[in-house]
Amino acid sequence: MPEIFSADNLIALATLSLLEIVLGIDNIVFLSILSAKLPPEQRAKGRRVGLALAMLMRIGLLLSLSWVMRLVDPLFAPFGHSFSGKDLILLGGGLFLIGKATFEIHERLEGPENGPNLGGSATFGSIILQIMLLDIVFSLDSVITAVGMASEIWVMIAAVVIAVAAMMLFANAVSEFVERHPTIKVLALSFLILIGVMLVVEGMGGHVNKGYIYFAMAFSLGVELLNLRMRRGKKPVQLRGPELQREDRRE
Repeated sequence: MPEIFSADNLIALATLSLLEIVLGIDNIVFLSILSAKLPPEQRAKGRRVGLALAMLMRIGLLLSLSWVMRLVDPLFAPFGHSFSGKDLILLGGGLFLIGKATFEIHERLEGPENGPNLGGSATFGSIILQIMLLDIVFSLDSVITAVGMASEIWVMIAAVVIAVAAMMLFANAVSEFVERHPTIKVLALSFLILIGVMLVVEGMGGHVNKGYIYFAMAFSLGVELLNLRMRRGKKPVQLRGPELQREDRRE
């Protein structure tokens, strides 16, 4: 027991938990955008289910480390460049994220005011399915990071549970803030495109320092928060979406 709660393990747990929370920011952004398509009474439940699935998926991958490590073995090498299972998952996830974010931006800005996908008409199952698809990509990144930073499996699992608990605590507040401010919503979708490009680059064998990505996201968010503060009290532009459709119906 003293060996389990040694100083090294506790430091690794604290460090890894913090890193897992940082890596989960993109997951919260994606959850916020998707859950907004659900009816209001189902949004909080959708976020909780999505984060719970993310936690279970990461724990499952941690318990099958031998399989995860085999994902880095080359499968085929077209044009002299080898692709592994991990590369294909990152590439597919990145393309999905870019396409999904681009579609959402179009729908919010130029889509039909009363289109079939607006007004909270998305089904709970379809939203959860989309969350699970991206959870696979985000979980891989999280699990590989955990393996590189800790040697004890219980430390990795505990860090994942702590990180998901922290994300559950703040997910509703983040989602409500994004919903209240249309410019933040478009900025969040732009972040998803940025993350998608990073995943595609890594899937193609390149490397992008995540510090640059997170700095760009933090800087642009900081600038927008200053803009919101300067424009306090002024009515923001209304994006096309559930709120607009409900207002149209009341009129």
